[in-house]
Amino acid sequence: MNTLYTVLVLAVAALILYGLSYMQKKHMSFTKRVLAALAAGILFGAALQLIFGTGSEVITTSNTWINIIGSGYVRLLNMIVIPLVFVAITTSIVNQDASALKKSASSIIIVLILTTAISAGLGAGIAGIFGLDSSELIAGQAETARGEALESTLTEFQSKTIPEQITEIIPRNVFYAMTGQGSSATLSVVFFAAFLGIATIGIRKKKPESAEAFKNFLNMLHDIVMRMVTMVLRLTPFGVFALLSRFVSTSNYAEISRLFEFVVASYIAIILMFLVHLLILMLFKLSPVKFLKKASVPLSFAFSSRSSAGTLPLNVETQVEKLGVSTGIANLSASLGTSIGQNGCAGIYPAMLAVMIAVGTGVPMDLSFFVRLILITAISSFGIAGVGGGATFAALTVLSSMGLPVGLVGLLIAIEPLIDMARTALNVSGSMVAGLVTAKRLNELDMDTYNKDFSDSEEVSA
Repeated sequence: MNTLYTVLVLAVAALILYGLSYMQKKHMSFTKRVLAALAAGILFGAALQLIFGTGSEVITTSNTWINIIGSGYVRLLNMIVIPLVFVAITTSIVNQDASALKKSASSIIIVLILTTAISAGLGAGIAGIFGLDSSELIAGQAETARGEALESTLTEFQSKTIPEQITEIIPRNVFYAMTGQGSSATLSVVFFAAFLGIATIGIRKKKPESAEAFKNFLNMLHDIVMRMVTMVLRLTPFGVFALLSRFVSTSNYAEISRLFEFVVASYIAIILMFLVHLLILMLFKLSPVKFLKKASVPLSFAFSSRSSAGTLPLNVETQVEKLGVSTGIANLSASLGTSIGQNGCAGIYPAMLAVMIAVGTGVPMDLSFFVRLILITAISSFGIAGVGGGATFAALTVLSSMGLPVGLVGLLIAIEPLIDMARTALNVSGSMVAGLVTAKRLNELDMDTYNKDFSDSEEVSA
């Protein structure tokens, strides 16, 4: 009987996928297709939960097949991230002068770090208002095991100082870094690409023919990689549906309800930080409505995939084609934003945890506690750049620096995926805001493109 139900579930999923394909054939806008996939994934996953229940064999077997689309799409995105970062950074350097590059990179990093400090303050404040208390949570077997694993991870992580971790950004073997296997792989590729671009600029006077030939080669490579990006992005609606339906259908809502207060507090903090992003855009005389409309696709994908790096191609494409940011700044802000100053994972999350655990362990929280927390969180968001684990490593660094027990992070294992969805979307929004602010300050923002209403034919039908 389970086999029959599984076949029926897969048939319904196939019909939904056909519907998304039909929308594409009818040239419906990319944004509409992605949002339709988002809604379909949530409804389909919820229906499976309602009909078959958590842990059902039908759901497990069905997701095994549906996950081919979701995981396959994410793997395709991960496949092109390193090539994209490499050509994005090199071309952004060889196609502009060094002084402009220095200004844009500095501005992007400053905006990322400052917004992370603001997000940390918001996270700590919301945690205090909600009175989050880790002592009220009872650790189960899974949480205890997770806490022990985090204690072990922290020991390994602390064996290297922050200066040593930063030094590791310089790759010993650039080809190894390009495989994406190293802990600082992405930033190592950024470093090498920047080094290569600067070297190209350095030979312009002595060997202009070589510099020009290599520049043309890089631009040609950039065009080819971007075509690969476009080919992958065509699959975005299908990937979003598969990823979200799997998440919703397999979530343990009983565990989520146990930590419902933390989920609500997290989402309120994240929403408030989104509003801060919009306020920053308004201060630079940029329409927040235009931003939300045009950024909806990368933000939706970041939400469903929980991958800042995987969203990088969509991030760059949206900044350049829809928001009018210059190619060089868009590439820098999107690439740096995957590892530095993540507002959600490295700002709000560790700050909320620190307050919750401080309350539960009886640590006095005065003004100096909050000031120290915000400073440590902002600095750590840069210090752990490139280290795998995202929010977990940010939390480990902040909690250990504040003298708080890191094992209690394991208490949130049940809701980690749920809050990570919104955190990732906030990370991507922060990198886009950094790009927009920098482009506006340096007069490299095409306001006509930013203010233009894209019709269906002009959107990324990628």
